[in-house]
Amino acid sequence: MLNNKNKLSTLFLLLCTGLAAGCATNPPSNPGDICSIFREKKGWYGKAKDAEEKWGSPIPTMMAVLHQESRFVHDARPPRTKILGFIPGPRPSDAYGYPQALDSTWRSYQRAASRYGADRDDFGDAIDFVGWYNNTSQRQCRIRPDDTYHLYLAYHEGHGGFNRRTFRSKSWLKKVSHKVSAQAQTYQRQLASCESSLKRRKKFLGIF
Repeated sequence: MLNNKNKLSTLFLLLCTGLAAGCATNPPSNPGDICSIFREKKGWYGKAKDAEEKWGSPIPTMMAVLHQESRFVHDARPPRTKILGFIPGPRPSDAYGYPQALDSTWRSYQRAASRYGADRDDFGDAIDFVGWYNNTSQRQCRIRPDDTYHLYLAYHEGHGGFNRRTFRSKSWLKKVSHKVSAQAQTYQRQLASCESSLKRRKKFLGIF
């Protein structure tokens, strides 16, 4: 049996683990500032950089998509519909997690990227998914990797829908895409001011 000292040590470790898990899943305190996000969320810059190097999708573009889709809430879901205006009804889709990816789209990503254990509520997996999706949009829809406006349209409508130009009659979606593009430009300016320090920290943590 554990003595009192061992019991206290075990309890302390469990408490620390629980607190760490809670902090890890909290959204960034300042989601509009990419430097603040990466300084607050240890490891996120490294995962974003890995996705950028792997898929050729710029970090600001991928982060702007995640910002729009979930505001970096790890377990985000679409709000439920209302029956008779007040009774909670079913959700409009099975979108989930940081990227608000549908079940079917996520399974396609897992197969194509050989990441069968990937989870939508894990930031590293989520940003890798966005990088993969944007890379696919670049190839299938002939969209430049830095064209956030059209990449988001393809993200929302699907590659087939984008090629059929289903977004043409959706003025609200075009406004959202412009918003995502503007957010990516803001992130780009911010990242230019802090990426050198983020790279130094990434290198330091990689060594130690």
